[in-house]
Amino acid sequence: MTAVPSPADGQLPLRVALVEDQRATRESWSRLISSFSDFTCVCACATAEEALLLVPQSKPNVILMDIFLPRMSGIECTARLKAVLPKVPIVMLTASDEDETVFQALQAGANGYLLKRTEPAALRAALLDVLNGGAPMTSEVARRVIDSFHTKKPNREKPINLTAREEETLVLLTKGYSNKEIAEHQNLSIETVRSHLKNVYEKLHVRSRTEAVVNYLSKQKE
Repeated sequence: MTAVPSPADGQLPLRVALVEDQRATRESWSRLISSFSDFTCVCACATAEEALLLVPQSKPNVILMDIFLPRMSGIECTARLKAVLPKVPIVMLTASDEDETVFQALQAGANGYLLKRTEPAALRAALLDVLNGGAPMTSEVARRVIDSFHTKKPNREKPINLTAREEETLVLLTKGYSNKEIAEHQNLSIETVRSHLKNVYEKLHVRSRTEAVVNYLSKQKE
């Protein structure tokens, strides 16, 4: 089992920022998050504009983001928050499982994608997963991501030249391994694993673990 992560100061509970425009839903999710023994909701915003102002100040360990917000969308907010908080994972928490919104969110830098009907235990597990380097997705969403590549035409572009170690690291990534687990599996330091992942991202032209996994799986279907 993956180890429970700790924030930078080594203290629990882990800090969650929530962005949701519906007041009743926002208050309900905020209470739910704070009911978990190892999490607390430190910031609950109603708009993207409010989130861009308050979320960085709240120093969260993870961000939960709705997509359909008034004025600026959650997808654009995700991209902007990633620019200022590149190391903080963002998980979309939305009612939409449409292909277009899923892929736009992943391209914006989202690290996971959950539907609002996600059960409390599954939400807590997803938060722990993303903090350990995973890419949690509701099963229906993951199926849509995979199925979307079944109808794509073969890619005639030049193959990506990954080293054997980089490819092994990428394969372990697709299996949901955290950086620590990859390091243990390959008998490497976590810093070396991070270096391999950085090279993989650059060669695949992606910005996140989720995008790297999606890119790899798409090429396996070609």
